[in-house]
Amino acid sequence: MFYLAVGPALFGDIAGHLKAAGLATAQSRLVVEKPIGRDLASACALNKAIASVFDEHQVFRIDHYLGKETVQNLMALRFANALYEPLWNSAHVDHVQITVAETVGLEGRAGYYDKAGALRDMVQNHMLQLLCLTAMEPPASLDADAVRDEKLKVLRALKPVDAANASRLTVRGQYRAGAANGGPAKGYLEELEGGVSDTETFVALKAEIENWRWAGVPFYLRTGKRLAARVSEIVVQFKPIPHSIFGEQAGRCVANQLVIRLQPDEGVKQWIMIKDPGPGGMRLRHVPLDMSFAESFGIRNPDAYERLLMDAVRGYQTLFMRRDEVEQAWAWVDPILAAWAETHQETQGYTAGTWGPSGSIALIERDGRTWHESL
Repeated sequence: MFYLAVGPALFGDIAGHLKAAGLATAQSRLVVEKPIGRDLASACALNKAIASVFDEHQVFRIDHYLGKETVQNLMALRFANALYEPLWNSAHVDHVQITVAETVGLEGRAGYYDKAGALRDMVQNHMLQLLCLTAMEPPASLDADAVRDEKLKVLRALKPVDAANASRLTVRGQYRAGAANGGPAKGYLEELEGGVSDTETFVALKAEIENWRWAGVPFYLRTGKRLAARVSEIVVQFKPIPHSIFGEQAGRCVANQLVIRLQPDEGVKQWIMIKDPGPGGMRLRHVPLDMSFAESFGIRNPDAYERLLMDAVRGYQTLFMRRDEVEQAWAWVDPILAAWAETHQETQGYTAGTWGPSGSIALIERDGRTWHESL
C-alpha cells in the first residue's frame, strides 16, 4: 500500500514511477490525500493519470471525516432504526444544518490555503460527503459501490448555484483580528505577513436537493477558521407539531431536533419535549436524550485515519470516494467559484472568535430559521 500524502501535482508522476519500478502490481493499493484537483478539469486529469497505472478498485481517495465513528453511525441511525427512516423526508424534516467550525488559523499552511480557500478546502470534499450521507437513499447493501452509487445520486440532484443566484445562496468571509483559543488572534491578512488576498476563510451556503425525498428542504452548510468553537455537527431539524393542546402557561412546544456531533465529544442528542417534573401543573421542557460515545462505550474511539488506513489495508472501499463522486462534486462547486469571480462577490470581514460574518446569519434568518447554537 502506497500512501501519497503529497501535493496532488505529484500523484501522476509517483504512480508512473511505481509502475516503472515494478511496484504497481495487481495486489497494490494507492491511498491519495486531498485535494484532488482545484477544479473539475484538474481533478479529471489527476484521476486519469492515476487510472493509467492503477485500476479503480486499487485507489483509495481518503477523507478523514468519513472515518469518524459518528459519521458511520449516521447510517446505523437511519437504516437500523424504524424510528427515523420513515420521518427522514420533506414531510417531516424542516431543514438540515451542517457545521464544520475551526478555532485555528493558517497554522503554517498559508502557501496552500491562500490558493485554495474554504470552498475548495472543506466544502467540495468533507461537507458534501456529510451532506450525501445525510440525504442519500438506503443502499441495497453496505457494499462499497452500493453506498457510493447512492451518494453520487445526491450530488447529481443538487440544484445548481451560479451567477444568477450565488449572491443570495452563498456567503464568503475572511477573519479579522480578535480573540481565539483563549488569547489574541491575528487577522488573516496579518498571518499572510502583509499580503493582500480576497481568499475566503469562511463559507456559508444554502443547498437544495431536487428529488422526491428532499424537495423543498434546505441544507444550510457553514465552515470557517477562527470561529467561536471547534465543532463539527449535523443538525436535523424536524417540523413543529401542527397544533399544541397545551395552554400558554405550559410554554412553547419546540420542534424536535436530532444533533449528530462529529467532534469533539462524539455523540448523538435527540431533543424532545417533556413535562417538567414536579407539582404546579403542566410545564413543558425541551431536553436532550444524550448518548455520548465515550460515556456509553467506555473506550477510546480510534483516530479516523487509523480506521481508514486499516480499511485500505483490508481493501474495504465503502468509506473512500470513488472517481465519479469526486468529479461530480467539482461539477457542482465549479460554477460557484466562477460566479464569485464573475460577480466579484467580496469576502465579508468577521472578528476572530465569533461565528462568522453577519451575512451568514442573514442567509438562514431570511428563511425564518436560525443557526443551531454550537457551544
